[in-house]
Amino acid sequence: MEVIRKELADGVHLTYLPARKFKTSLLSAQFVTPLDEATASGLALLPAVLRRGTVTCPDMGSLASKLDRLYGASIDYTVRKKGENQCIGFVASLIDDSFAPGGEKLLEPVAALLGELICDPATERGRFVPAYFESEKSNLLDAIRSLINDKRDYADRRLMQELCAGEPYGISRLGSEAAAEKLQPKKLYAQYRELISTARLELFYSGSADIRRVESALQAAFAALPRKAIRESRGVTPHVPREEAKVVVDTMDVTQGKLGMGFSCGSDDTTALLMGNTLFGGSSNSKLFLNVREKLSLCYYASSLYHRQKGLITVSSGIEFENYQRAYDEIMAQLSAVQKGELEDWELQGARSTLLNAYASMGDSQGKLENFYLGQAATGQEETPEELARQVQALTPGRIFDAMKTVRLDTVYFLRGKEAAE
Repeated sequence: MEVIRKELADGVHLTYLPARKFKTSLLSAQFVTPLDEATASGLALLPAVLRRGTVTCPDMGSLASKLDRLYGASIDYTVRKKGENQCIGFVASLIDDSFAPGGEKLLEPVAALLGELICDPATERGRFVPAYFESEKSNLLDAIRSLINDKRDYADRRLMQELCAGEPYGISRLGSEAAAEKLQPKKLYAQYRELISTARLELFYSGSADIRRVESALQAAFAALPRKAIRESRGVTPHVPREEAKVVVDTMDVTQGKLGMGFSCGSDDTTALLMGNTLFGGSSNSKLFLNVREKLSLCYYASSLYHRQKGLITVSSGIEFENYQRAYDEIMAQLSAVQKGELEDWELQGARSTLLNAYASMGDSQGKLENFYLGQAATGQEETPEELARQVQALTPGRIFDAMKTVRLDTVYFLRGKEAAE
């Protein structure tokens, strides 16, 4: 697949992903802006409010009717975190023109509706419709408050907050409850005007249409987009490792402990670190899964994640409260085994296959492709999945072990029950 990326206007970029094997086309418009505690909640609320109506379709009913007339096209809002940037916007799915009844062209009207959602939202007296604002603000607060209900996700977020305290990477994509509660319609509208004027807009298309037609449709759709003093997205600042590991313990009414561990990586060999993490805890054949969970039964679950843009590895595990020290020691022992190269050939082959399969299967989903290339654009990366696969193929065991030797424990987070604390 030949991916084409080009600038359509000042700070407006198109990533063209030609595809003829899908019966649908995907069209995405995403604003990329630096993640900031002061603005994160407002920006997370913004696309939900915009999705409530436009000048010509002032409510969700009229919007739904218009999408129905476009053969059931859909437009969903998105709020994502890529590196130290917040990405907000819309993703549209529509019948590909090659499958549309009677050869009807759907790209142009869907692109126009996408542009209208962003450039011409429904307003009252120079601000967002109060009823829409209050309803979506309530939904946002509910979403933020409900995060605590999934204790695994909650513990993972708390680890990241502590690991990257004072750094944008530690901020949630939805912002904070305190900031969300203070949001007001007038200030949100001002934030909206600032965003569409100064933030980089990344557009994505996947389907069978010719690139010149896609360009024309999107240029017409976003002709009214104001542009001034475009701000670049934020490059990720390296995490400064702590000299001694930070330990944080929270107590809640839970029956299962959550042990999270954050590690800093001192190597720039991201491919080797990705492979090393896959060996450590990034797959069902990893050392954490096979030894800590299956063989020793110290954890209900145990896995690790490599944060490529930030140079971090985080471990997530669920344990009995009394197994804290044993689980901690065994996780560290498995990391040491990877660092020393204490691996069987099948482990290396399995980890390599896991990564290669992930890159190969990316082309089977338009959503995965859009999400991948948004991450690349937001963080200034240019490799395609095919190029990343070739880097994995060329990786030697020595490079993996050298890179993993730079991994150091930085932060430990433990969520325990109230009874265990007494």
